[in-house]
Amino acid sequence: MRIDFLTIFPNMFDAFLAEGVIARGVKQGLLDIRVWDLRDFTTDRHRSTDDEAYGGGPGMVMLAEPVLRCVDAIAGPDTRPHIVMTSPQGRRFDQRIASELSAEEHVVFLCGRYEGLDHRVHEALQPDEISIGDFVVSGGELPAMLMADALGRLIPGVVGNTGSVEEDSFFNGLLDYPHYTRPEELRGMRVPDILLSGHHEKIRKWRKEQALRATLEKRPDLLESAELDEEAREILGRIGKF
Repeated sequence: MRIDFLTIFPNMFDAFLAEGVIARGVKQGLLDIRVWDLRDFTTDRHRSTDDEAYGGGPGMVMLAEPVLRCVDAIAGPDTRPHIVMTSPQGRRFDQRIASELSAEEHVVFLCGRYEGLDHRVHEALQPDEISIGDFVVSGGELPAMLMADALGRLIPGVVGNTGSVEEDSFFNGLLDYPHYTRPEELRGMRVPDILLSGHHEKIRKWRKEQALRATLEKRPDLLESAELDEEAREILGRIGKF
């Protein structure tokens, strides 16, 4: 899978591409990630990427021309990447959207800054606008990295153990169950006996119940759209949901 980032701060991606799961995916050749400096697509000697807004008002607006030039360089005449614009006006990012994006062959992230991009970028590219939440950050780079990490780890082979991806929070619409490791006792707190029993079926059922309990307690809204089998419905009935 190929992922491109368009930004005026390319150095922000150095650590993202040097460490962790995504870096391993790049090293293995499973992910092709490229970072583009929009200043390389400007036409003036100051390499300007923003200007004052027509009509007045505070803040600067990012110029459309460098963005469109860069997308032209990326896409070429025969390719149509899926273009994502980080935007507070977009649909709310979640695991479903991460899975949707991971099915694309080529995703391009437009990382806006300041008051946003000249609206002609929207008109020309018709991007998929996506928000990571109802709060403000300084630019689109961090949201783009977050989304790329979420979708990149869904590419087969990027995470070594596929089972760990399938058991992540939100993968099946539920929060994750609690995890424990050595030692068995720490400051008076013990690992649940069932996890030490070696009885795999009982452990599976315990983990499923704990995931349902956590979701019911912390994010009950998720249960409305989660894929619940008969066993899950029975557990929820027993603990007081259905």
